Amino acid sequence: MHSHSLEPWTHEHAFLGEKHHDNERRTLAVVALTAAMMVAEIIGGTVLGSMALVADGWHMSTHALALGLAALAYRFARTHAHDARFSFGTGKLGELAAFASAIILAMIAFYIGSESVHRLFNPVAIGFSEAIPIAGLGLIVNVASVWLLHDDDHHEHDHGHVHEHHHDTNMRVAYVHVLADALTSVLAIVALLGGLFFGLTWLDPAMGIVGTIVIAAWAVSLIKTAGAVLLDVAPDRDAERDIRERLEREGDSVTDLHLWQVGPGHRAAVVAIVSDDPQAPSVYKSRLADLHHLSHVTIEVEACPGRAEAA
Repeated sequence: MHSHSLEPWTHEHAFLGEKHHDNERRTLAVVALTAAMMVAEIIGGTVLGSMALVADGWHMSTHALALGLAALAYRFARTHAHDARFSFGTGKLGELAAFASAIILAMIAFYIGSESVHRLFNPVAIGFSEAIPIAGLGLIVNVASVWLLHDDDHHEHDHGHVHEHHHDTNMRVAYVHVLADALTSVLAIVALLGGLFFGLTWLDPAMGIVGTIVIAAWAVSLIKTAGAVLLDVAPDRDAERDIRERLEREGDSVTDLHLWQVGPGHRAAVVAIVSDDPQAPSVYKSRLADLHHLSHVTIEVEACPGRAEAA
């Protein structure tokens, strides 16, 4: 058999999300914005002698690191999309970056929480008048970052059901990082205004604790989502049921079914079928052809032993 005759049966394993290039570009823009703000805060804080400003600058550096990780994942997945060493492509690399990034987010929450509890019992003098404009600038940068990374897919609904398989977890984690930063900026401004006008110095660490709880909850949720994809957890029971119903006809029985996610908007399935009247795998694949999220399907067909013996 000549190699050119195999072309109709061979296929690519590039399982990147539809908006991969766009997401990579937007993430890089936010990395640049966050890094610029981080440098400005560290230099400004050092010149002004504001420890709080320097601390926030280093806090921004962890977000810049996490966002940089997301951008690197997009780039690596794209440049190695056609690398045959990756059996099912590089579509899940974003989940790996998202998992690591969500852990960084949890560590940030832990740091803010421990620092806030310490400050609650050991108050420090806060330069309110110099801190408020800096916090305001930080909020503007964060809102700009949220706007850059905002995507309708974060809220995608269809007939009341959320289609998780369309979500790019790498993008969601990057989005939550800038959202968390925006939240801490809002809470900081509320605390600083309360301290400046009403002398409520305890409000600063109290708002830090509120931020910790919210950010930690987001981090845990994202760790679960990315972890489930990395461990090949079945993404959708309804989709499994649909596949079974399409394949189990006229004496055909599905004896084994594996369905997992290989990239944003891409799933793979391996199905074993036992049949009274076995057909070619292509016949069974045609029954699943309009399931657009199924990007890689492997079908194994066996004759039913009982039927074979009777014959």
